[in-house]
Amino acid sequence: MSQNQNPFQIVFKTYDNLAKCIQTHLSNLFPISSSSSRTTTPSEIHLTISQPNIENFPKPQSAKPVTKEELGRATWTLLHTLGAQYPDHPTKQQRKDVKELMAILCRIYPCKECADHFKEVLRVNPVQAGSQAEFSQWLCHVHNVVNRSLGKLVFPCQRVDARWGKLDCRERACDLEGTTNFDK
Repeated sequence: MSQNQNPFQIVFKTYDNLAKCIQTHLSNLFPISSSSSRTTTPSEIHLTISQPNIENFPKPQSAKPVTKEELGRATWTLLHTLGAQYPDHPTKQQRKDVKELMAILCRIYPCKECADHFKEVLRVNPVQAGSQAEFSQWLCHVHNVVNRSLGKLVFPCQRVDARWGKLDCRERACDLEGTTNFDK
């Protein structure tokens, strides 16, 4: 350090060099806009984050509506999972709810053709929900009725618990809750 140099000048010069270094590195990441072509001081730097170039990103799967087959698989998975969780000794309300659920599906199912077909399947095969085993077997049976009509393979119903068994929940956290208040 020369004797004529103020110690603060050294600090300011170091700060200025550091600021220029940071500015250079940041300009590689973000476009820097300034109001003129003069040298920009660190306090005048304004960063603008530009929109990412979408062409550089991997293209996502195009969004499209669910197919009839995907909807059917998802619906059967839901129904069989409900069957697996259904209680061994359901309340009167739980039995009523299961029957009502099937009737509601026939009314609001997104595929009208499927809904009408399922309504006919239910007319010929009324809901059996006196126990978990009975309901699971009934679901398997009606699923097979639908599969046969679609020319698909049928599922061996003796293996229904292996395929759609109870959810793996600790401390019975997945059990359906019901009250006997509606059993009157």
